[in-house]
Amino acid sequence: MRMTTATSLAALLIAAPLAANAQMTPAEPPPAPPVTGSQTPFIAATPHTAQGYSLPVLKGLASVSVLLNSYDGKAALGANYIVTGGIQTGTVRQATLLPFAEQQGQALRDAFITDGNLAQLADGLGTTLGSAYVARAHYRDRSSFTNLSPAVADLIAYANAVTGTDSNAGKYFFANGTTDGKKAVTDEALQILKDNTGTTDVFGKAYNKIAGTPGADAFGDSRPFQTEPSVASIVSRDYFGVPADNTVYNKGPISDLQNSPSYPSGHTTYGYMGSLVLAMLVPERYAAMIARGAEYGNDRILMGAHYAMDVLGGRTLATYDLAHLLANDPAYLGRSYKNAPAVADFQAAVRAARADVTKALEAACGKTMADCAREDTGRFSDPAATEAFYAATQTYGLPVVYPKAAATRPDVAKLAPEAGYLLTTAFPNLTPDQADAILTDTLGPGGGFLDDGSAFGLYSRLNLYAAGAKAAATVTAAGK
Repeated sequence: MRMTTATSLAALLIAAPLAANAQMTPAEPPPAPPVTGSQTPFIAATPHTAQGYSLPVLKGLASVSVLLNSYDGKAALGANYIVTGGIQTGTVRQATLLPFAEQQGQALRDAFITDGNLAQLADGLGTTLGSAYVARAHYRDRSSFTNLSPAVADLIAYANAVTGTDSNAGKYFFANGTTDGKKAVTDEALQILKDNTGTTDVFGKAYNKIAGTPGADAFGDSRPFQTEPSVASIVSRDYFGVPADNTVYNKGPISDLQNSPSYPSGHTTYGYMGSLVLAMLVPERYAAMIARGAEYGNDRILMGAHYAMDVLGGRTLATYDLAHLLANDPAYLGRSYKNAPAVADFQAAVRAARADVTKALEAACGKTMADCAREDTGRFSDPAATEAFYAATQTYGLPVVYPKAAATRPDVAKLAPEAGYLLTTAFPNLTPDQADAILTDTLGPGGGFLDDGSAFGLYSRLNLYAAGAKAAATVTAAGK
């Protein structure tokens, strides 16, 4: 459902309940350890606030705050509303990995977050490796779980803490300019909205659910189940096999999101963070793991919990943060987070975790990782169907907001030099130039609401599914 013509855009503006009165105006980190491998160490540090979140991430996500300031931005908001509702109710048919009713059931299972060990994402590893992973890393109940090894546990905990902190900060910052709904953000963070003439509670203002009004999120950016005219019910069994529906995960008692701002999606942030981590640990399943991250984010739309824009924001945030972690960006290393040991060298942490994963899963399978990775009879076993599904989630058909960016194909090496680590960490035989060229060649459509020409915006265009497949083919062709 791609909206491209002026007529389509105008129709969306009329159909979606957009507010008519919108303004129309255009701590010192430790030194970075050396990164071993083919790429040089990443040098330029990105600033974090005392609360632990990244200012560049907030600035990158802040393009949502100006959407009410222009016709193109309002058209994108209109499309966001209609596409989200259409996907959730099934009136917009996607190339999902499962039949629609079954995909709804998967969405309900994905409502619980296994961020302690990434167990629910392991089906992206394939039938054999996924089962072997979950046998060693699983949840006993909602609060207790096992892990494959201490090295894997520490890697997951730190990556989750970094990305989760940024995601949570973004939710309240874009809802009402706070860190948690009440506590003020730093002056530097507030300056982001002043500089771009942005506003808070964009979804509330666009969809007639202003923060604090009846039925709206108390802080702002109400979710689809609060703004859409109807939400399809999903009745199935959740991750623990308990009969449930999407209401108990949206409005309680299991999970109450009624006063949890929508943008960006925290579940999607986790889903892509976890999928990327597993892709680094089992590069033989790289593309399938990226597809699992896309499915996890898309399932949040099916639940009625998030808009397409939330999912795109969560994906971009997670990918950006993981690239900086893999590049050993000094600002991302050695930070103190609750329930996560500080990591001083993320590349070394990945290598240690990968060694543990390889040893455990090869022992369980009785073959090499490459042989075991090919054993898959699940929903990721059809490359054509998986590619079609991922493609549907790249932009969700949302219209262009930045025409200049849409007309260009930036050089990834120049705009985001750290991005190459997303490939070279998994495929160390790739040269940095090869990785950058692959990322550039496989970029998705540009000019979306996040793609304002910035380095952060570039991450919204990365198509890691296509890039991962091309990287694997390149290494195989070279006989490495």
